[in-house]
Amino acid sequence: MNLRKIFRNGLIDENATFVQVLGMCPTLAVTTSAFNGFGMGIATTVVLLFSNLVVSALRSIIPSKVRIPAFIVIIATFVTIVDLLLQGFVPSLYDALGLFIPLIVVNCVVLARAEAFAAKSKVLPSVVDGIAMGLGFTIALAVIGFVRELFGAGTILGGTTLEMMVMPKGYEPVNILILAPGAFIVLGLLFAVFNYLKDRDSKKA
Repeated sequence: MNLRKIFRNGLIDENATFVQVLGMCPTLAVTTSAFNGFGMGIATTVVLLFSNLVVSALRSIIPSKVRIPAFIVIIATFVTIVDLLLQGFVPSLYDALGLFIPLIVVNCVVLARAEAFAAKSKVLPSVVDGIAMGLGFTIALAVIGFVRELFGAGTILGGTTLEMMVMPKGYEPVNILILAPGAFIVLGLLFAVFNYLKDRDSKKA
């Protein structure tokens, strides 16, 4: 398969959040700010990249009967590495994401790509697929977090030293957007926008 097509699939055509609707637990839970969403997306991208690489490299060695347990062990190894790196070097993000970092092990996005793509493809296409799917997931989480933070708190880059109040003084934050129901509201609206743009592009093509 063409590498450019694989990249486009992961980023747009098979976007994990807006098309396949996978990984909804972290998508809804950690996107109270753009920084948190971006951090979760990057952590997932790193795990996707390296787990796809290893699964693809070992695909002819792993017996089919134990492939799922083997994939989980491989994924768990990289999740543990990411978890320890965040704890050591980005403690504020580690505290914000909490339990959702270890839960990457059972994230449908990661396991699905190992089973559906990496286990059946060569190393380079698998690496490209991991990067593309991860970036698509990262962009989706960052956009959801940005919208929720902007309208729900009136700030951008919340939780960092660069946090800024961008809304005018008289602005009343829509507090519901940074609460659990707000995640569903923003996700639904962004679903509509993404699918509208995707349909428009396909009609033009």
